[in-house]
Amino acid sequence: MGDIIKLLPDAIANQIAAGEVVQRPASVVKELMENAIDAGAGSVKLIVKDSGKTLIQVIDDGCGMSPMDARMSFERHATSKIREAGDLFSIRTMGFRGEALASIAAVAQVELRSRRATDELGTRLLVEGSEVKLQEAHPCAPGSQFAVRNLFYNVPARRNFLKSNQVEMRHILDEFQRIAMANPDIFFSLHHNNEELFHLPVGNLRQRIIGLLGQNYNQRLVPVEEETEILKIVGFVGKPEFAKKTRGEQYLFVNNRFIKSHVLHHAIVGAYEDLLAKENNPLYVLFLELDPRHIDVNVHPTKQEIKFDDEKLVYNYIHATVRHGLGKHHVTPSLNFDRENDFVPLPSATSSSYSVDTVSSSLNSRPERVGQSYTEDRMPGVKTPADRREANNLRHWGSLYEGLRRPAQPLDTEGSSTFLPDEPVGEPLTIRSEWTEGRRIGIEMPAGHREPYQLHNTYIVSPIKSGFCLIDQQSAHERILFERYQKMLASQQGLSQQQLFARTFSLPPAEALLLREMLPQLRALGFDIEPAELHSFAIKGLPADVAGKQDEQQLIGQLLEQYRNEHDLKLGQADRLAAAMAKSGAIRRGQVLTTIEMKNIIDQLFACELPSWSPSGRRCYVTYNLDDINSHFDA
Repeated sequence: MGDIIKLLPDAIANQIAAGEVVQRPASVVKELMENAIDAGAGSVKLIVKDSGKTLIQVIDDGCGMSPMDARMSFERHATSKIREAGDLFSIRTMGFRGEALASIAAVAQVELRSRRATDELGTRLLVEGSEVKLQEAHPCAPGSQFAVRNLFYNVPARRNFLKSNQVEMRHILDEFQRIAMANPDIFFSLHHNNEELFHLPVGNLRQRIIGLLGQNYNQRLVPVEEETEILKIVGFVGKPEFAKKTRGEQYLFVNNRFIKSHVLHHAIVGAYEDLLAKENNPLYVLFLELDPRHIDVNVHPTKQEIKFDDEKLVYNYIHATVRHGLGKHHVTPSLNFDRENDFVPLPSATSSSYSVDTVSSSLNSRPERVGQSYTEDRMPGVKTPADRREANNLRHWGSLYEGLRRPAQPLDTEGSSTFLPDEPVGEPLTIRSEWTEGRRIGIEMPAGHREPYQLHNTYIVSPIKSGFCLIDQQSAHERILFERYQKMLASQQGLSQQQLFARTFSLPPAEALLLREMLPQLRALGFDIEPAELHSFAIKGLPADVAGKQDEQQLIGQLLEQYRNEHDLKLGQADRLAAAMAKSGAIRRGQVLTTIEMKNIIDQLFACELPSWSPSGRRCYVTYNLDDINSHFDA
């Protein structure tokens, strides 16, 4: 049997290596822009056509290359930055492996024009499939111009795996924003299909963030800064109230290199303790500078993952720095031990307007003169804070229990009233309903019963013949709206309510691109939105069932965030949009409902095709059997 192990041809080896570096058009953008920065460019211009599938062009005014350097730059492992193994641990440049251009040239048609400022003529080089087709002297401006055409033209299987133009363009925007964010001292511009999306003049970091994310981000930024002998941290974090459920506004740089680190992200989010909901992610743009000897960037081909020699130390530094920055700018809550928290008397039992709501509002009210208690005025001789607290306790403890056994005011005009939990109610509360699907799902309503009622302004309690049904009002409403919007999208007959005056608003480029992608289906739901200049849109009409209920721009922002969230549910585009609309428009937990509203939710929920689950996978209702309830009280 002969030898079977042989060396791969260079063309095949280069294509295999390219798979590690060039995954999509955004990978090419990243490598070419980083090369431009390493060349000392003060201006970088990115031109893209068809989301990079047809053309990716990067023009810089850097140092340029000699004819020999231009030819050598396309060879594998040819680099100007590494001379010996020890250099791997003192890297401060973006590219250093010498793989990028060789990998790109293996799967695309590449044209390079480059000239040094001291040369009269530059060089023009054409490379296709790793093969040099042409090299000649050429007049051009100082710097380098790379044009990458027809990416994956010779690997059709890889090209077929590319996503839609909108998705690929969003990845390009991500890479462009990261590089531009890290280099505010360089001019950047981005053109897509002859339209300028970004024009970023030289400025400071705050100006660059606003230029990339939008003018409204100026008020969201909290500066943080800390410098020690080991580590320097500078940048901005976002105010807690602007945190989002989706990721994408988190930028972490080490020695000006964008990285991804779950550990450091956890440190930053941990600094927001008690300020954020569990699922929310704050905005941050943070730059860490430390000796390159303490990190290893040669971990992954994309160089977005690095290793620290003491990750725990970096974790503690960044956590403390962010926490200190939030506290310094009065974002974190603080305790004032000089202020006295007095008891506020509840309404008297004889008050004719007594109800659970008035109890809640009175508990949230404060004395008119902050810092001065009632007892200073009404109980002379009480001097110390301890004396005042004791006097208040003695004076007001009884009022906490006054009137708790009194019935609240009727909630409707039909004579029914709501009782507090310890009020004897006699027979179980039942309601009459029009549930059209009740028998189909095994729920049978009794012949006569009272109205449904709310539990903690979150659940709807409705007795049924076999016990009672507990309905999650938000999940139920999401299911109702989801199926309604599904039908609208299928029929293309959403009702629109026209606005008296069109309202114009702007979005960050990535969100503007996503909204443009969604416009045809939004119109089917009843939205009348037209693109305006650059990243702006004009709202001329809204769906009839949401018009006037909330701010239009806020609604669009929530819709975009929910739409991105639904990617994890493996739904089609139409269903993702319907789910996003349902979640944005549904009533919330904690919202008070009238009896009529509760009845409508019950009737509409059990008329749905799938009433048991919300589109996000939460239960809409749970039934409790009377026999099971009785078993808890049997001896």
